[in-house]
Amino acid sequence: MNVYDGMRIASMLRGRGMTETDDVAAADLIVLNTCSVREKATNKVFSELGRIQKRKRPDALFGIVGCVARESGADAFRRIPELNFVLGPQSYHKLPEILDNPDSKLLNIDLSGLEKFDELNYSNLKPQTSNLSYIPIQEGCDHFCTYCIVPHTRGRELSRPFDDVMRDVHAAADTGAIEICFLGQNVNGYKFSLDNLIRETAKIDSIERIRFTSSYPTEMTDDLIALFGTEPKLLPFLNMPIQSGSPDVLTRMNRPYSLELYIDIVNKLLAARPDIQISSDFIVGFPGETDEDFEMTCDIARRIKYINSYSFKYSPRPHTPAAQFPNQIPENIKKVRLKILDEILTENNRAFNESCIGREMECLIEGPDKTGKHLLARTPYMQQVIIAANNLPPLQKIRITSANKCSLRGEIINLKS
Repeated sequence: MNVYDGMRIASMLRGRGMTETDDVAAADLIVLNTCSVREKATNKVFSELGRIQKRKRPDALFGIVGCVARESGADAFRRIPELNFVLGPQSYHKLPEILDNPDSKLLNIDLSGLEKFDELNYSNLKPQTSNLSYIPIQEGCDHFCTYCIVPHTRGRELSRPFDDVMRDVHAAADTGAIEICFLGQNVNGYKFSLDNLIRETAKIDSIERIRFTSSYPTEMTDDLIALFGTEPKLLPFLNMPIQSGSPDVLTRMNRPYSLELYIDIVNKLLAARPDIQISSDFIVGFPGETDEDFEMTCDIARRIKYINSYSFKYSPRPHTPAAQFPNQIPENIKKVRLKILDEILTENNRAFNESCIGREMECLIEGPDKTGKHLLARTPYMQQVIIAANNLPPLQKIRITSANKCSLRGEIINLKS
């Protein structure tokens, strides 16, 4: 979602005649787009703002947008009085107000519903620089996991009208996108039917790949699962966070699904599409997590063999019940557990990558690497592929020639026009 927000902010400012720069010292306006899911991320925001303040021109405007802005509110001005604006994730479309009144302070952290989507419709975007378009269909969350700050920073679940989303899909296709990724904190909870949205998108000839993230297990309906077996444009890859393999921990997290239900969903997905692969998210060291609880998490990681996962130490967040739970786990234990889990997840990742050697996959070309000597592409499983080539059409069949835990290398088979 932050990638999408950043894209919209950049487009909005380009519409005001501004151009992007990575040189803080040369910038007229500096926008830090933020995430507050973990405490470390929040702390890094204010450290970075301090560094920006020292490097920026005296007359340059700077501030924060996103979840840290929503979490901090007016306190951000107390911590860094020189800030010009603090805008939440549903009010960053107000940013031009500071350009019109540069001597003022702009604070807006309202949860204003779908207003930003109306203000920043997709047709206002400049031409795509990528073959991929992120399109949000849902924002906020009603699940209220006890560790999660999203309901506070992003608000309750809101689904964009079906026709508004399809307007954005068509606009993305018209500007060159061939892959659509539907976004939402609880994307498969989209109340106007995610499976119908995928079917309609698949009817657009120029759209060749469709995916969505991030999924909540209990929202994986049978119709959506079946679509993986009937719609070839839907990629054989799904992010479905489990967070823990312990039933007791899942209960304390307020994630009301059993391991049996989760595994049953995975089995249904495999039955619908045998080549599907799953990624996940994990939290270790949740309050009260025992050695036995943690071993259950390791067991599910070994059993499902996730090909790519994000794993984190539990981080207490404001406004969340878990921050007040007893039996908080010491940092040194969380660190050891994370290392053990990461070793399992890394081995799963490496094993899958190595199993791809010799396979031919249709990959989406992303663009040149930093050296300019290679191209970067993505397989249908979101693996990065490095190719010794340039100036390729957006979708190419690539033979995988080598692999490591992080990426693949490949070669073009037959150049597609």
